[in-house]
Amino acid sequence: MVNEQIMIIEDDSELGRGLATALKNDGKTVIRVSTLKGAEEQLLVFKPALILMDINLPDGNGLDFLVKVKKTYPEIPVIMLTANDTDEDIVRGLDRGADDYITKPFSLSVLRARVNTQLRRNSSKASEEYYEGDGYTFDFANMIFKRGEECFELSKTEQKILRILIVNRGMTVKRNELIDKVWTDGADYVDENALSVSIKRLRDKLGAKDNIKTVYGLGYSWKTEK
Repeated sequence: MVNEQIMIIEDDSELGRGLATALKNDGKTVIRVSTLKGAEEQLLVFKPALILMDINLPDGNGLDFLVKVKKTYPEIPVIMLTANDTDEDIVRGLDRGADDYITKPFSLSVLRARVNTQLRRNSSKASEEYYEGDGYTFDFANMIFKRGEECFELSKTEQKILRILIVNRGMTVKRNELIDKVWTDGADYVDENALSVSIKRLRDKLGAKDNIKTVYGLGYSWKTEK
């Protein structure tokens, strides 16, 4: 099991210690800072798996810092901790990119559950960005597609099709579902032949005739090796 690193940005030292203790008991590594300046310095050194952040901090507003974090590290989940519990405050935090919002006071068991939910969700997203199997390595985030040591260049359309097939590997993805998800530019009509041509090009580029299967009358699937 991966030891996840959590950054806590909280100027209340007693609360910060309590949060750190609760998360350490879950087997996580915790970095505590009390200012936004300290958080910025830590982000230069390591990228946490999750950030717990108070809104009202001695050297600035946590919501402004949230915007900066999400612009640079959109993949890091951020949970806001605050005594501001009005609907307007909560909406403002969520609109600026917060993944969750917990108002004080709160129980540590609820906090742990909310943290673990965000970490699981983020782990699930990450698993959709990378695939290794059947002799292939597909890194969708960095657009690296390999079979063994051989690299392939895929068009944006081919990348979309491949990602959908890989995420749903072992299952049949219907033709109309692929068309709807791949051609999302608002076109009223997409010739179904465009999908057939794109599938053939993708299959030929990857040498994946044994993996990209046509399910006649239905759609396509990525067949994994036994």
